This record gives sequence, C-alpha cells and structure tokens, in this order.
Amino acid sequence: MAELHDLTALEQGAAIRNGETSSAELVEHYLARIERLSDELGAFVTVTDESARAAAAEARGGGPLAGVPTAIKDLNAVAGVPARFGSVLFRDFVPDVSDEVVLRIEHAGLVSLGKTNTPEFGSPCYTEPDPDVIAPPAVTPYDTSRMAGGSSGGAATAVAGGLVPLAQGSDGGGSIRIPASCCGLVGFKPTRGVISGSPLYGDPVGLGTNGPLARTVRDAAALLDVMAGRAVGDPTWAPVEPYLAACGRAPGRRRVARFVEPVITEAVIDDECRSAWEDASRLLEDLGHEVVDVDVPVPREAVPVFETCWAVLTALTPVPEEEREQLRPLTRWLMERGEAVGGPEFGRAIGELRRVAARALIALAPYDAVLTPTLAVPPLPVGAIRDDADPARDFENQKRFTPYTSTWNITGMPAVSLPLHRTPDGLPVGVMLAGRPGEDAGLFALAAQVEAAAPWGDRHPPCW
Repeated sequence: MAELHDLTALEQGAAIRNGETSSAELVEHYLARIERLSDELGAFVTVTDESARAAAAEARGGGPLAGVPTAIKDLNAVAGVPARFGSVLFRDFVPDVSDEVVLRIEHAGLVSLGKTNTPEFGSPCYTEPDPDVIAPPAVTPYDTSRMAGGSSGGAATAVAGGLVPLAQGSDGGGSIRIPASCCGLVGFKPTRGVISGSPLYGDPVGLGTNGPLARTVRDAAALLDVMAGRAVGDPTWAPVEPYLAACGRAPGRRRVARFVEPVITEAVIDDECRSAWEDASRLLEDLGHEVVDVDVPVPREAVPVFETCWAVLTALTPVPEEEREQLRPLTRWLMERGEAVGGPEFGRAIGELRRVAARALIALAPYDAVLTPTLAVPPLPVGAIRDDADPARDFENQKRFTPYTSTWNITGMPAVSLPLHRTPDGLPVGVMLAGRPGEDAGLFALAAQVEAAAPWGDRHPPCW
C-alpha cells in the first residue's frame, strides 16, 4: 500500500486486527492530514485529538470497524464536545449527553476525530456557515472553488479528501446524498426508523435520519450496521438486517423504475447529470435488470406541504428574539415562515404529506428500485446558491439544484447516491437509487453489484 488512507475502512479494520497497523497509527495519520487539509476543505469545526488518542490507545479487536477513525456531524451531540449546529448562537454550547447514534458508533470501537462542518441547523443544501466563527465553506476536494453540498458537507469533504475513511451524516431532504454526489462518495439514507432518533426525537414529521458517507458501498453498509437498530423508548422503528452481508449476495433480477423529470420545481437538468442517469440505466440493463420509464410519483402540488413542514422544523429551534439578528438570513426567513404556521395547519400538513407518501408508495410498489439523477447539476461554485439579500430566492435556488432527493424523505424509502460519473473536467456526478421501505439490504446488494461492474475506487482528488 502507498498510504494508510488508500485502504478502505474495512481494510483498515482488518489491518488492525491482523497487527499490520494500529488504531493509534491510523489516528496520527489522519490527524496529520486534518491539520494540513481541513481548513482548505472546510471539513472540521472541532478536532478532538486528545480524546481520539486516548480512545485509540484503548482500542481492541471486535467488529469490522473497531479502531477505525471516523467523525461526527456537528448537528449531533457528543457529550463534552462543543456542538455549534453551524450557528454562532451555539458557539459556546457543550452538551452533557450523546445522541444514541453516537453511542453506537463509540460502542463499535470507531474513534471519532471530531465534529464536521454543517450549515446553520442543517437547513440549506450547501455548507457555508459564518466563516469567522464556525468554519470556512465546505468544498469538494475535486475543485476547491466549488461546494461540497450540504448539510453533511464537512463530513463528505473529510471522507473524499482522505481525512477520515468514513463518516456519519444526516439527511432530512438530501443532506447525505447531495454532498455524496458533489464529493464522489457513496451516501446512504436508510429507511425511516432504521436508526434511532434517541434521545431528542426532534423531528415530528419523520423527514430526517442519520446515515453513512463512505468511499465504497461495503464501507457504507458496515457503518450502517453499526448505527442501525431501535433504542428502548423509540416510538416507531423499522426492521434491521445485516447490511454488509447483503453486499456479498446477488440481488437477483430487479424491476427498476426510472424518471428524470424534476420533482419539486422546474429545473434545467445538466447534460452531464442526464448522461450519468442514462449510463446507469444501460448498466442496470446490462446487469440483467428491467428498467422501466414511469411518471414522477410525487405531484408538484405537494411541494408547498413539504415546505410548510420544513419551515416548522426550522422554527422548532429555540432562539430568543433578541438574538435572532445573529442568525443567517435564510434561517431567519425559514423560522418566520414556520412560526406563522398554526398548530392545526401543521397537523394538516403532516397528514397530507403522509397521504402523498402513501400514493407514491402505491404507484412504485411494482418496482424493486427507482433510478434518478442525484442532482440537477454538478457541484456549483461556492456562493452560487446562497443569497443572503433574498432568502426566498436562495430557497428556490436550492430547489433547482436538488429537485429529486427530498422525494425519498417524504416516502421514507431508503436511497443511495453512487459516484458513477465524472464530467470532462473531473467533477463528480452521482446517480440515485431508491428502494422499497425496509428493504435497505436489497438496495445495498444492488448498489454493490453496480460498484463491482463499474468500480470507482481509483478516482481520487488532487489532495489525495
């Protein structure tokens, strides 16, 4: 091997178990890369080097990822570690409890090197928090003038840039899959309920979930194995299967629905994104699957209902009136929209969103998977979407950039972005596969088959 970070996460875990390296050696290797590259990439907001070294010194054998370095998105609480949530208002906040998903990652023996960059409260699909207080913008390491996407942008650029081999992210409207596409990664959003939301259960709508970002399908599956499962007290949950094991089995012949028409807004689909989708369709057919054109399963009329719920979720964050001027313009605008929604209107919106999801699930029931582009365009220049002077236009810009991903948050279906395509100038372009609810393992089997047929493991950014 040329460098430790050339190994996949699973290969690093195996090397630890075989005595070819140690968790401590891996931690030092990645901490050196973080020190050299993190500011340029906008990857980390907090580096927990001391606790990482202590955890690595105690690392022992165990599961396939024991001792392997990782990172936690700064929307998730880690006891004793600052959690800024991308906002200057939380610059001094340190939680005293950890989220359940963090505890599971720690229990599996992974070693967190710190907290990754995220936009304020995870609202936008770009990661550009206050650079003077939080972190520089998160950028794709394939072109550091262009965005990494969001809201898991720091996690994605950290993995793509070789600062950690894999990382935890979260996704309420595409926040894992968007940066996966921008950064050339596998980003997996599991079925609603696969990962516990304990202890806060902060999303009453059911749009958001945690999930893995990794360079390979197998690494992503191994991390989901770690994160998945109900906690005592969870109000609802989904069935869980061994996801890494699923990657080793043939998926069988699948019926794959496909559409390319944008779902949530009128948007121009870049030729490269369309080509990626067409190429993926042909690849699936070559693998023996049936690919069928279908109508968009979610009507455009459902978009205002989703936006109502999205705005209310933003407004749930407690912010004193006297401190609101410190919020980013988009956050203030969404919060004001959410606060203008009454209780009965919010309840009706949740009910209608569930009816929309049910109709979509019925329409897609004859199919094992659904293929779309991940994004409408390749990664844009930093600042191209954000419009602080006009947050409403900012929001519309976001919808045109990512008109597909939120569909699967509405339905609760699992969905994965795969880095199958590159533009002529080397920018990553993802394609997205969604699966039936609760059949995440089957989606992993299909994704692993696609990766084996068209591997992307030799594609690395200049900083590699």
